[in-house]
Amino acid sequence: MASEPKTRPTDASVDDFISAVENPTRRADAEVVRAMMDEITGETAVMWGPSIVGYGSYKGPTGDWPITGFSPRKAQMVLYVMGSADLDEKMGRLGKHTTGVSCLYIKKLADVDQAVLREIVEASVADMRARYPTG
Repeated sequence: MASEPKTRPTDASVDDFISAVENPTRRADAEVVRAMMDEITGETAVMWGPSIVGYGSYKGPTGDWPITGFSPRKAQMVLYVMGSADLDEKMGRLGKHTTGVSCLYIKKLADVDQAVLREIVEASVADMRARYPTG
């Protein structure tokens, strides 16, 4: 049986976490991404572990995880988005970024088309909610 993930929801303050981001551009970008994800998900942001701002949750094969989220890391902003059928097309229109498994890396929001970023997050959230319905 798979072990439970170490990254779990905490009672830590999302506001405090974002305000403590040292890089002023990354901090401002985190505020923009938070507002976007608040609106898209309709959920309250929660700290998952010490460095991930997450929204909602689903039970995957290795335990509970946020449906979407982000982390303003030192080198770049990481957005946690899951694949949807047309994600490649959207990524092609996004602008300067890199990707990993379920991760979208952006140095700064000024490098990407924020309307396309919104499309990506909306598609990811819709896909995750369809795959993992609540209730």
